[in-house]
Amino acid sequence: MEPSVPTVVAVQRPSLVRRVVRYPLVQAITGALMVVLALAVASAAGEAAGIAQGPAFVGVAVVMAAAVVGAWKLYKRWIEREPDREFELSGAVPELAAGLAGGCVLFCLMTGIVWLLGGIRFEGVRSFADTEFTEWVAVAIISGFFEETLFRGLLFRAVEKVGGSWIALAVTSALFGFAHIFNPDSSLFAAIAISVEAGILLGAAYMLTRRLWLAIGLHAAWNFTQGWVFSVPVSGGDAPIGLIATTRDGPEWLTGGTFGLEASVVAMVVATGAGLLLLVWAHRRARFVTAPWRRQQAV
Repeated sequence: MEPSVPTVVAVQRPSLVRRVVRYPLVQAITGALMVVLALAVASAAGEAAGIAQGPAFVGVAVVMAAAVVGAWKLYKRWIEREPDREFELSGAVPELAAGLAGGCVLFCLMTGIVWLLGGIRFEGVRSFADTEFTEWVAVAIISGFFEETLFRGLLFRAVEKVGGSWIALAVTSALFGFAHIFNPDSSLFAAIAISVEAGILLGAAYMLTRRLWLAIGLHAAWNFTQGWVFSVPVSGGDAPIGLIATTRDGPEWLTGGTFGLEASVVAMVVATGAGLLLLVWAHRRARFVTAPWRRQQAV
């Protein structure tokens, strides 16, 4: 009886088009288009309903955030074809709560240091009814969900797959900062400050949990505390009508100038320090992803 000859199965290599479509950065661009479109549709619906302020505007912001999450889930299912971990409900409440508390504490700490150094004065407390409370709640929700989905959910993960965690952190931090250079009253230093303080902090928050809830909470609470609590411009523009009337006076390195306290050296030290602590924590929990070429060398 003759020995059997093993059957050789030819493995068909995916076509060039399929390889391009499945490339992480291409997928991220597709996801970004889906998220932006979902946000635009929800925003247009709010405008069509004539809702631009008041409690109803918070409802519009919630709808916009839900549209972003919905687009993300469709992206994960249709494009990446993977389970959604980034917005999974497990851990959502404690991580979001921790982020909200952390963002508020960090900005209060930074503002307190600027006050001790003579860079800000507290002029008094406004009546709650005279403040822009609902507007800043809405801004916090939209900025937290939209920007974190784009920069950490899509861009960070895509770059990380190609170059590892360190390169992903560097790229997303730089792009996040320089996305603010076109804001009113911005400057090169302001963009660098946002890159360092917010880019590292928010990137580390995502790496630690591998979900977006903590980063969203930090981002939203930072903006809300800055704008509504301390009446300080958020990434440039006019000063908000917040709860505490404040006046900033002193060198720009201390006060952040017209851009706001985010461009202060104090903010860079406080937020970056917190981000580095989260990075150490993430490293101890083995949350870093090694670059593909280093993995190949280790084999």
